[in-house]
Amino acid sequence: MKTNVDLQPYNSFGFHTVAKHFVEINDIQELEALIRSDVFKREKHLILSGGNNVLFQDEFFDGIVMHINTKGIEVVENQGNDVVVKAQGGEDWPEFVKKMVAMGLYGVENLAHIPGKVGAAPVQNIGAYGMELKDSLLQCEAIELATGKKRVFTKEECQFGYRNSIFKNELKGQYVIISVDFLLKKDAPLHLEYGNIKAYLEQNGIESPTLLQLHDAICAIRDAKLPDVKKIGSAGSFFKNPVISAEQFEALQKQHPNIPHYDEPNDKVKVPAGWLIEQAGWKGWRDEHVGVYEKQALVLVHYGGSKGQDVVELAQRIQQSVEEKFGIRISPEVNFV
Repeated sequence: MKTNVDLQPYNSFGFHTVAKHFVEINDIQELEALIRSDVFKREKHLILSGGNNVLFQDEFFDGIVMHINTKGIEVVENQGNDVVVKAQGGEDWPEFVKKMVAMGLYGVENLAHIPGKVGAAPVQNIGAYGMELKDSLLQCEAIELATGKKRVFTKEECQFGYRNSIFKNELKGQYVIISVDFLLKKDAPLHLEYGNIKAYLEQNGIESPTLLQLHDAICAIRDAKLPDVKKIGSAGSFFKNPVISAEQFEALQKQHPNIPHYDEPNDKVKVPAGWLIEQAGWKGWRDEHVGVYEKQALVLVHYGGSKGQDVVELAQRIQQSVEEKFGIRISPEVNFV
């Protein structure tokens, strides 16, 4: 266990927050030993995975930061068209997806190039281009921090929602996800309808994309609109896309005929938060240290030399502006610490 560790390398926003205690977890035995320790019982704690969806609001974390770095990927079942793959929580998510595509396994390809770790993916129910983690997750194994006991959560028990799960609500901070089992397919239809996938494929003369071509296309699309966090701090998409009633959408569409949207179940409509933010005039806005990315209004960025609270204040100003213009309250996707 280390003390007074700068977390700047461990959060993609690049804020200099100091942790009172810092522990890197490389195997389950290390985690179990930490849970049994006296210092763990008396200090508050934070589970830090890839740090790609975290906003540190303060310059000091008065407790223990647990950085999950467990590794391992294995096929645990192979029957017919179904393949079950177990991945440890510390595995890099983009690399995991790349490996599954290389193995010819369908089910996570649209989630390519999303930064983070496997263990954090169920917490957020990460999603992109018409696919969510819950579509391929079979179950996940977790350790309860209060007792050290292992528990397997089925897909249903995870209570997945849009960028949401039980791990963000009543069980927040109570469990560490140590592994995830995915139910993947040897053959399945590709999802090409969402976002600008079709346009990219057409521009590149790809009529019937392979699994690998779709993966590479999504990586290229994301690279074109999202900043390189090694150069500009960000947490990717900062806000969730709001889901509103069909009635509210129809009223908005009369005022804004070109408003993009996606139909949702139960007479609901999803509206891209990036479009709302751009229409409110924020795209490309910046001051000396923080701003809104010029290529994607959904991304708040840190240019260096700032504090997390500056991003919090910017986010609040954007929320207020969008609500005043459209009557829609957009919510952060990023976890505030």
